[in-house]
Amino acid sequence: MHDTLTIKGSRKLDIEKVRKDFPILETTVYGYPLVYLDNAATTQKPLAVLKAMDDYYTTINSNVHRGVHALSQQATDAFELSRKKIAEFVGARHSYEIIFTKGTTESINLVAASFGRKFLKEGDSILVSGMEHHSNIVPWQMICEEKNATLKVIPVNEQGELVLDGLDKLLQSGVKLVAFNYVSNALGSINPVKEIIAAAHKYGIPVLLDAAQAVQHMEIDVAELDVDFLAFSSHKIYGPTGFGVLYGKEYWLNQLPPYQGGGEMIKTVSFEKTTYNDLPYKFEAGTPDMAGAIGLAAALDYLQGLGFPAIREAESELMAYATDVLQQIEGLRFYGNVANRAGVLSFLVGNIHPFDMGEILDKQGIAVRTGHHCAQPIMDQYCIPGTVRASLSFYNTPGEMDRLAAGIRKAVVLLS
Repeated sequence: MHDTLTIKGSRKLDIEKVRKDFPILETTVYGYPLVYLDNAATTQKPLAVLKAMDDYYTTINSNVHRGVHALSQQATDAFELSRKKIAEFVGARHSYEIIFTKGTTESINLVAASFGRKFLKEGDSILVSGMEHHSNIVPWQMICEEKNATLKVIPVNEQGELVLDGLDKLLQSGVKLVAFNYVSNALGSINPVKEIIAAAHKYGIPVLLDAAQAVQHMEIDVAELDVDFLAFSSHKIYGPTGFGVLYGKEYWLNQLPPYQGGGEMIKTVSFEKTTYNDLPYKFEAGTPDMAGAIGLAAALDYLQGLGFPAIREAESELMAYATDVLQQIEGLRFYGNVANRAGVLSFLVGNIHPFDMGEILDKQGIAVRTGHHCAQPIMDQYCIPGTVRASLSFYNTPGEMDRLAAGIRKAVVLLS
């Protein structure tokens, strides 16, 4: 099958040309050309991102803010320009509503700790969904234990959809904040985000949205969603690792106490009293990851150059093709078998353990993720140890989906 996908109502995305922007895709593994289908764990980085970070380190590397010398001022300008680009990318009204963190996990921990310290009390509850990543469960459990509050859960049905029939009742039971994912990392299910946010706001309850598995697949506008907090990681959207973003409405960020103390997050310090800095710096203690911010901004520039409509359509067509190819394999069953999916095909074949399947695929140069995907509760609900997860990007090809299917069939023969 030809590896250029047609974009409906748009230009074609030339996937073979795009793949040249990602040198790692030329890698061979055990003598086979690499088929990289672990994009939900981390995406590969285009040359534009690598060059932007290299340029920073080789031309203007310096600590930002307060420096009077030329390099510091140039680094500060580049750093804050990155914040502005990221704010525009998610539709934030103000760049100071963008807080730089180490990733989605730290962003959620920041809100859990700061919001919980200020607003959570004994008898209150936090509401999450049954398909959350551990990073959107454990921080809430920790603050609930500290405050003698409870964690409540929106149930998930067999198909991998949130069951919202009882949402109103849940929201009326002392819930102080709702935290859930836009797209499930384990199932690929796209959740009804606007509906849940509107329901929570009806009771004056703020919402945190984990967008780690959404931002790379679809355009997000925080103002349109009216979400209170949104978190995502740079490395999931073709940027560097160890860097992430927390968007928060100005109202809520001003209400929350600082998460960490140190340099940058202060205005004045004495042994008697410390006054805190303005947004966003109140939440950015210590030297930030300047190259990370610049790398993420370069990744967003790259994606916007390709065009999100083209990316979305290419990935949608590839998902449809992959689904069709895989479901022809005898004994293969999908988890998260819903129509509204993004980027993830999570499956098992017969009684084959996912680790065994993953190892045999690896020996054929095919990189997939196996296990519970840091989402043990949903695996427990299905009574399985985990799944094989093939997660797709616009740089993947129909030919690679054929190789995946052939690799699975070979594994079935070997493991029978």
